[in-house]
Amino acid sequence: MNDADKRRILVIEDETHIAEGLKLNLSLQGYDVIIASDGVSGLKKWKEWVPDLIVLDIMLPGIDGLSVLQNIRLEDERIPILILSAKGEPDDKIKGFSYGVDDYLSKPFNLEEFLLRVERLLTRGSWNHVRNGINGSGLALLPKTYAFGGNHINFETLVADCKCGKINLTEQEVKLLKLFIANSGKPLSRSKLLEIGWGYNRDTTTRTVDNFIVRFRKYFEDNPKKPVHFKSLRSIGYVFDQGHNKE
Repeated sequence: MNDADKRRILVIEDETHIAEGLKLNLSLQGYDVIIASDGVSGLKKWKEWVPDLIVLDIMLPGIDGLSVLQNIRLEDERIPILILSAKGEPDDKIKGFSYGVDDYLSKPFNLEEFLLRVERLLTRGSWNHVRNGINGSGLALLPKTYAFGGNHINFETLVADCKCGKINLTEQEVKLLKLFIANSGKPLSRSKLLEIGWGYNRDTTTRTVDNFIVRFRKYFEDNPKKPVHFKSLRSIGYVFDQGHNKE
């Protein structure tokens, strides 16, 4: 089999002996495997390499695995992701599945079981690609529309119909809007928004999020100086409130 024909697997794992062991055993099964040792490089390799499956640890340096998972799911809802983690309590698994993971295996694990789960996820991923006609970009379809406070967002055309008229949204604006909508009513810190929305390390200091919020208030608020949808939380960050639709 040519390398170009091999299924690609990205392993995001900071424990070198585990990562190398996974790479060896997956390679012996005929897969093309690369390793990322932290969340930031994992996101970078996901975008650049476009793998067919991701094996993801939760406890990673820089950006934790759950933030990596959420970042990926904002753009790609269909790529199979398997969490492989020492955090194996029911609450940990529930949180992983609520964020969109496809399978969850606790460490220590049985190698044969792991390989069978990988094979199954890749097979199911192939079915989804054929059924939905996805091209090689790996990008999943976003939810088609969303309405709040008299505003309408079409995630397919990237157009918002709001008080300013029709706005052509950027891909990053759509990504951040989707993150807020998915967490409606939940406080989101600036550091968490940066981790999930941009893949930044939590130590990064930037006013990027604030600038986007100013833009959203201009687009979607009746009075940007008195926001009812994109609200500031002192010393925390922001919260999205969908309010009442003005249909």
